[in-house]
Amino acid sequence: MPLYVTENGIATTDDTERLDYLHTHLAALARAVAEGVDVRGYLHWSAFDNFEWSEGYRPRFGLVAVGDDFTRTPKPSAYAFARVARTGRLGALHETSEQTSR
Repeated sequence: MPLYVTENGIATTDDTERLDYLHTHLAALARAVAEGVDVRGYLHWSAFDNFEWSEGYRPRFGLVAVGDDFTRTPKPSAYAFARVARTGRLGALHETSEQTSR
């Protein structure tokens, strides 16, 4: 049966922790693919920091920070996840954009 991973992410204000979380979970997904699991998709939870009824605008979930004035600023994890999506390589998660363009 095909597998779609949805809403996988971490609530933290520490983007380094978010990158580590992404690495751990994407590596597990890569192992599953290598073992023959029919993985059709992965959706990070969530693209944007959002409002939670019980917590307000904390904790922070997204790859894109939403400021108090609703400005949107991509976090380093957004660029890292984009590199993985663009290249299909888990190692791209911790590369800089200069390394990826070589």
